[in-house]
Amino acid sequence: MNLTGSENLANRTCWVFDMDGTLTVSIHDFEAIRAALELPPDAPILESLRQLPPDIARVKHQQLRDIEMDFARRATAQPGAHELLELLISQGKQIAILTRNGKDIAHETLDACGLMDFFEPTLVLSRDCHAPKPEPDGILALLNTWQSAPTAAVMVGDYKFDLEAGQRAGTTTVYIDPAGEFIWSDYADYGVRSLKSIIDWLKKS
Repeated sequence: MNLTGSENLANRTCWVFDMDGTLTVSIHDFEAIRAALELPPDAPILESLRQLPPDIARVKHQQLRDIEMDFARRATAQPGAHELLELLISQGKQIAILTRNGKDIAHETLDACGLMDFFEPTLVLSRDCHAPKPEPDGILALLNTWQSAPTAAVMVGDYKFDLEAGQRAGTTTVYIDPAGEFIWSDYADYGVRSLKSIIDWLKKS
């Protein structure tokens, strides 16, 4: 997977980004989070919490927010994030965030990275707004806001839930994997190891 020959990507007017590990440097240790919350190993955290009795889930959700807030305050921007967002805005593209984090965590993270000013607050969508990825609800809501079709959109993410959400919404999917392993390539139309790869390609188009 690469961007070579992907002429349609430059014509996409709506760009939806995952946040952690995509626009920010990945620092989350999800196994450690699961252990701290006493959740099953390897299972998605939000889905595991959904299986718990409401009173227990409520406590663990607050614990999760505390953990996430700590990560948010230490977040740093992915190399190329500022340049890519500036480029997309200069080209008149619509941009938004779709994250499995809570809304407050998302805003704290983007503030810490100096990225919040790129986004309209109403276009930073979280698990507090819509069913979390891999459900496509958030992407479809953004497309409705922009009055755009899925064929005009790109979903950029570093995890299979991001890519699945994009596929289910009917968008093009771009998979960023700095390690170059691309283990979820079945869910992606294009794969890049850095945001700079997208920048370089868009500048040439």
